[in-house]
Amino acid sequence: MARTPINPSLYNRCVHRSRVSTLLIDVPVDQVPKSVAFWSAALGVQARPVPGEEQFTSLPDAVPGLTTAVQGVDDAPRYHLDFETDDLEAEASRLIGLGAVERSRWLDCRILEVPGGHLVCVIPVHSDPDEFVRAARVWP
Repeated sequence: MARTPINPSLYNRCVHRSRVSTLLIDVPVDQVPKSVAFWSAALGVQARPVPGEEQFTSLPDAVPGLTTAVQGVDDAPRYHLDFETDDLEAEASRLIGLGAVERSRWLDCRILEVPGGHLVCVIPVHSDPDEFVRAARVWP
């Protein structure tokens, strides 16, 4: 679905912007190699380690428009989404106002449990700034 571009003059009146940017396939650390091999073959993409972030293995272009990766975790397997934002506190507060509960923080990431039990992370903008501005929703 195509989005109508937001008039840049409106940004001065906005509290913040955010978008779903990342799909992470969380797997127990001891299962990462098998999981990476499976997802790379299933999605038809070359898996790539993420330099300096050994818990992540990127699956570039697996899902158009989303950063997609396998993440090794010391927890149960699951999927989670990352919301990237230009204002961490405002976006976390917005999602908490919708019923999410903050579970923890890791670096600049806020980890929230949303209604239904899924996890989402609220992270600083990490995509190309032009892509972020083009794709992000503006929240008053």
